Amino acid sequence: MGFKHVAIIMDGNGRWAKAQNMARTFGHLQGSEKVREIAIAANDLGIEVLTLYAFSTENWKRPAEEVDYLMKLPDVFFSKFLKELMEKNIRIQTIGELEAFPEGTRTVLLRAIQTTSKNTGMILCFAMNYGARREIILAAQAYADAKQNGIMNETLNEVNFEQFLMTHAYPSVDLCIRTSGETRLSNFLLWQLAYAELMFDPIAWPDYTAAHFKEVVLDAQQRDRRFGGL
Repeated sequence: MGFKHVAIIMDGNGRWAKAQNMARTFGHLQGSEKVREIAIAANDLGIEVLTLYAFSTENWKRPAEEVDYLMKLPDVFFSKFLKELMEKNIRIQTIGELEAFPEGTRTVLLRAIQTTSKNTGMILCFAMNYGARREIILAAQAYADAKQNGIMNETLNEVNFEQFLMTHAYPSVDLCIRTSGETRLSNFLLWQLAYAELMFDPIAWPDYTAAHFKEVVLDAQQRDRRFGGL
């Protein structure tokens, strides 16, 4: 059975650039180029949602110069690849709190979302200013508000709680890949990864290829997923 939702922690851009004797920003630029290749590969596989961890709530702690560069990357990426993504019928969406971003960054993201909103193919979701703990807190607050206002009258359970998550319209994650050899989740989709297959790949994100990605996904699909049963 094919996977519906694949998530990727795109790690290793800075270390990859350092190994090339280049600035970390060069690694981020190469990493953004890789997004296009992997998104098209995921689309070819029939994946419904590809969620990419693009900027976490913790990434604000990085040097100001690096953060400023990351704020400009969406414009670079969409200026170059939005036309092709449109041709592939791919929809752009985001999760996270975009309000914290500079106006120019928000404008670029919202324009890409609007431009592709009528597409009916794969959703390419960028997690931007996203943190899983923050998401769960916001969902709990929204549920409590709905309960207090009489909008939610059901007893709290997993199904109705999920309605308040940022990913409420998406299927649960089937596979989560983290590149560059780190073996932690770094506050990414903690609720959604409850029964996901996990792959910690030693390859740095800028070196990831469509062929390797497809191999990883097809291999993971062969795993016996029992969801707690026998």
